[in-house]
Amino acid sequence: MVQTTVPPDNANYALEKLRELLRSGGVAPDGKLPTERSLSEQLGIGRRAIRRALEVLEAEGEIWRRQGAGTFIGSRPGEWSGSVDAIVAGTDFMEIMEVRLRIEPQLAQLAALRAKPAELARMRDLARKIMESDDADARELWDGALHRQIAQSARNQLFLAIFDMINHVRQDEAWQNIRERARSSGSVGITYAQHEGIIEAIAARDPAKAGEAMRQHLLMLQERLVRATSMDQDAIGLEALPEVG
Repeated sequence: MVQTTVPPDNANYALEKLRELLRSGGVAPDGKLPTERSLSEQLGIGRRAIRRALEVLEAEGEIWRRQGAGTFIGSRPGEWSGSVDAIVAGTDFMEIMEVRLRIEPQLAQLAALRAKPAELARMRDLARKIMESDDADARELWDGALHRQIAQSARNQLFLAIFDMINHVRQDEAWQNIRERARSSGSVGITYAQHEGIIEAIAARDPAKAGEAMRQHLLMLQERLVRATSMDQDAIGLEALPEVG
């Protein structure tokens, strides 16, 4: 007679139940899974079976584990991700812009070849949100989202990882302050027009035009950043001058 009751320490049964849990989205918002003990109690399966099933899921790239932090859904982040803060702290906006000028035109070119209609609609929506934002924090948020959408649409994971590393600097308050000072009263409209030009070139499947539009956009930003920081340096120099009389 075939046994119909699955023993509580059956690893294959545990694997099936864990797959169901991952598919259902029944995990924390940050993607962190419960502990082995909690999973054992929640699913009514022995911890040994849970541990073996997790090993299989990790080997498949469905989850990743970090000692002392827990188990998370998805593939393991790059080994350099933990040092991003240190790298960002040791650079300046000119270095960042130099790298952006090298990779983002290439990302725009690839996006012109690979972007899907839904992604183009998302780009246009994000460009409008930048235009409609009435504070620096919101503009930085939506601007970063637009540029990342273009990077995602390029469908090159290595490029995207490099882009995310560079884009991490947007979280820095000093960067946001410089960016805000670099904006003139009419620059938001100009930026919107440039974003539209990039998006339309991508939509037209014109890699050369998309890449050049992105390059011109970044060059304008670089020029404004240079001007803003130069004004800061001039102000510091004036304050340091000895008083006369």
